[in-house]
Amino acid sequence: MAEITAAMVKELREQTGAGMTDCKKALGEANGNMEEAVEILRKNGQAKAVKKESRIAAEGICSIVCKGDQAAAVVEVNSETDFVAKNETFQLFVKAVAKQAVESAATDMEAFLEEQWAEDTSKTVKEALVDKIAVIGEKLSIRRFQRVEAAEGCVVSYVHGGGRIGVIVEAKTNIVNDAVKEALTNLAMQVAALNPKYIATTEVSEEYKTHEREIITAQIAQDPKMAGKPENVIQGVVEGRLKKELKEVCLLEQVYVKAEDGKQTVAQYIAQVAKENNADLSISRFVRYETGEGLEKKQEDFAAEVAAQMR
Repeated sequence: MAEITAAMVKELREQTGAGMTDCKKALGEANGNMEEAVEILRKNGQAKAVKKESRIAAEGICSIVCKGDQAAAVVEVNSETDFVAKNETFQLFVKAVAKQAVESAATDMEAFLEEQWAEDTSKTVKEALVDKIAVIGEKLSIRRFQRVEAAEGCVVSYVHGGGRIGVIVEAKTNIVNDAVKEALTNLAMQVAALNPKYIATTEVSEEYKTHEREIITAQIAQDPKMAGKPENVIQGVVEGRLKKELKEVCLLEQVYVKAEDGKQTVAQYIAQVAKENNADLSISRFVRYETGEGLEKKQEDFAAEVAAQMR
């Protein structure tokens, strides 16, 4: 009987994505033969993930789980197709991942995947993922997660489009009541709809401003109406456009989407809510996840795929 070393188990695990226990067992059955162990895992469905690695998982959903008013976690789990994203088995798994995340102390994905899976502590999160891939038959990926905890105040969440967008807003407040939480939920909806990058202009880095000034200056150089204008005039236009842009990317500067007059800013809305509830209210941070954001999506040709399967 060949000796099964930790290095062998690690190598097989990296090749197949299967769990450590399954890899060790497969190597034992294969008497240490790596290729035979891979085949054993494939036959058992544990190595199904490795067959899917070349595929693009850019669909899926975001899910949020709150722990009272004090903590919440948002996760994005991807699938290959929108069909699977709408599958109840997949959706329940994503919700379980979010429940795991809200209790997790992990600060990065590697540590998160190595945690004991809360629903079955004999497995890690990664092993639970591999099992789910075997059941569903598509490449799945826990892409990202973030836990938000309110030190002085509360958190609220909003999920849009059945999980297409997930938002958490954290507020610092001495009053936590239904009116304040409703107002914060309205702001979470604002974040989902208008996708701000910052809370306020004071958060915007000089690097970002410099970069945007360069872009605006290049745009002005292409505008015939600005040809021959004095430098001070051009700089004034640059700063004016930058200021307008910052109002669009900074939450507090945006026009509040539910404003009756169409003019009230988010900052003014927060001040109004604070006054009405005798609260010291401010936004500490927000997190916005959009499914597939930044991922290249595969262009599906369903007819060609069916034809290939028939061949």
